[in-house]
Amino acid sequence: MQEKQVYEYAVIRYVPRVEREEFINVGVILYCKNKKYLGLKYQIDEKRLAAFPEHCTSEQLLNYLNSWDLVCQGSVKGGHIAQLDMGGRFRWLTATRSTIIQSSKVHPGMCNEPAEILEDLFTKYIV
Repeated sequence: MQEKQVYEYAVIRYVPRVEREEFINVGVILYCKNKKYLGLKYQIDEKRLAAFPEHCTSEQLLNYLNSWDLVCQGSVKGGHIAQLDMGGRFRWLTATRSTIIQSSKVHPGMCNEPAEILEDLFTKYIV
């Protein structure tokens, strides 16, 4: 039987008006150091996005989230931050910021398969 490993995750949020602290959950990022896993999954709910009259377009939001995904993957297209190690990329993506794409506080857990946990968290918080 496999020994469970520590993972960390955060919920990714779209925050159209930072000063009001209103947000829509749009994704989840999960990091498991011992399994060498860093994954991100996102989805935009057009109906919920339309509830914010001053919102950016879904295309703009997708571009922002795609940028996060490139950093998460360590892609050269993700720029200098994407060249950090997995832990550095996770910490950078989950750092406190005052932008329209933010993450929740980081939460820990224990798992055998981080990809399965990412799917479960995505279903729980996004779908």
